[in-house]
Amino acid sequence: MDLREECRGAKRIGISGHIRPDGDCVGVCLSLQMYLRKLLPEAEVTVYIQKPSEEFSYLKGYDEIQTECPEQDPFDVYFALDCSGDRLGDAEKYFQNAKKKINIDHHISNSGCGDVNLVRPEVGSACEVLYHIMDAELIDRDIAEALYTGIIHDTGVFQYSNTTPETLQAAAFLISFGFDFSKIIEESFYQKTYLQSQIMGRALMESIRFMDGRCIVSMVDRKTMDFYNAVPGDLDGIVNQLRNIKGIDCAIFMYETGVLEYKVSMRSNEKVDVAKVASFFGGGGHVRAAGCTMKGTFHDCINNLSLHIDKQLRGEQD
Repeated sequence: MDLREECRGAKRIGISGHIRPDGDCVGVCLSLQMYLRKLLPEAEVTVYIQKPSEEFSYLKGYDEIQTECPEQDPFDVYFALDCSGDRLGDAEKYFQNAKKKINIDHHISNSGCGDVNLVRPEVGSACEVLYHIMDAELIDRDIAEALYTGIIHDTGVFQYSNTTPETLQAAAFLISFGFDFSKIIEESFYQKTYLQSQIMGRALMESIRFMDGRCIVSMVDRKTMDFYNAVPGDLDGIVNQLRNIKGIDCAIFMYETGVLEYKVSMRSNEKVDVAKVASFFGGGGHVRAAGCTMKGTFHDCINNLSLHIDKQLRGEQD
């Protein structure tokens, strides 16, 4: 994809990522904004996403992020990044009404939703997909910092199976710009607030192993979230911690979003394709990390998920 050619003549360009933006989403949106402003200085380039966690406030452009989506004239070009168009939240209307729609993603469940699509599920992060279509001479320290942030968050600081030699080569080039990469890893990926540590501890303590101990699940209900005054962002990292328990092939974490409604996150090893499991319930993601929204009681949700997970663990195909 040639970004200059795709945006040629555009006066107004919009950029959005998925709801509840994570490190990869924030990194890819802000890095593309900075890059396009250098590539096309005559164009107005704006990012519209839900307010990201303040742990990403070190990124240039963070304070410019627009969180409201008022009615306005169609954009000349609109980018949907790190997701398909139906996960853009309020910004979906901007994408759908744009004169040209461009979709850049790396989720295997995304078949492409734009007029122009670049979806590479073999790549570990949307930031890495974007990096490979950027002119290296236009990448500066601020862009590199944003790209690196996204890459470390979606590869688990290079420990997930989606890390490739190309990922490490990209990271090596990016850190050559001299930003404090170890501080980014510590403060944006590993560091937790006291509240986050408390609720994670409770989730681990109340977790349940099943399927001969090969799977584990934990759930945080609305009452518990209200008790801790927690928001969804405070639950980040719990599912990964569950997956890190020895002997676990598949970890499930759920939190209550409404009456008989749950946001479900799953992580796995090579024995379970959780993207395939999530797709049965209208979700998606990666082979080793995926999610969906489910309705029903907690036990109903687990029973329905277990049916598909068990088939994979026994080597059966759906």
